[in-house]
Amino acid sequence: MLEHIELFFKSIFIDNMVFAVFLGMCSYLAVSKKVSTAIGLGAAVIFVLAITVPLNWLLDQYILQPGALTWMGDEYADFDLSFLSFIMFIATIATMVQLVEIVVEKFSPSLYNSLGIFLPLIAVNCAILGGSLFMQSREIPTLGLAINYGISSGIGWFLAILAIAAIREKIRYSNVPAPLRGLGITFIITGLMGIGFLSFGGMLTGGDEKAAAKAEAQTVEVKVENTPTKEQVELANNTKTNE
Repeated sequence: MLEHIELFFKSIFIDNMVFAVFLGMCSYLAVSKKVSTAIGLGAAVIFVLAITVPLNWLLDQYILQPGALTWMGDEYADFDLSFLSFIMFIATIATMVQLVEIVVEKFSPSLYNSLGIFLPLIAVNCAILGGSLFMQSREIPTLGLAINYGISSGIGWFLAILAIAAIREKIRYSNVPAPLRGLGITFIITGLMGIGFLSFGGMLTGGDEKAAAKAEAQTVEVKVENTPTKEQVELANNTKTNE
């Protein structure tokens, strides 16, 4: 349970897709002029990440990793299909985005019209592929953690685009210097927000300090156990003298 909570908060605040690794910046900058469109796109990103990251985890565990095909028989134990990771991940993402687009158009035409071209653009949002690649590189051990990571990383991206959209709506009425209007002031605000989000790293240092203290205590105990007693030293000296 603690591992799930830690991964959830780290993915939202500390390892935020936008502020930590600058993924999905094209959509982040293009769709953040209005809060309404930012909310729609952010919700779609959460949904797509929540589906594609677990699906790609299953593909990675049971098809792509070296030796992952052992469930098909011992003759497939030496197969390594990891070179297909990019193709398989992108195919999964594109399929799910198309499915989401069809469902939204069928059941909510008003939302589909408000999102416009930005809904299919989720397929080429590098934050979506980045979620699956980070899941693979961090070797997330269970499907539950993969679902957790997909949802939390999507929430982190949603908070980033929602915050910058709200700020950009307000600064329209501010006296921003002419050279900084538009993307200039947006990049400055993004950098300041990134610093703020990274400062949340101190939330999880307490557990690390306790683990380090525990490891140090165990090391001291081992050293004490291995230290010879006074009687052992005297016995060794007497033995050398007799020899």
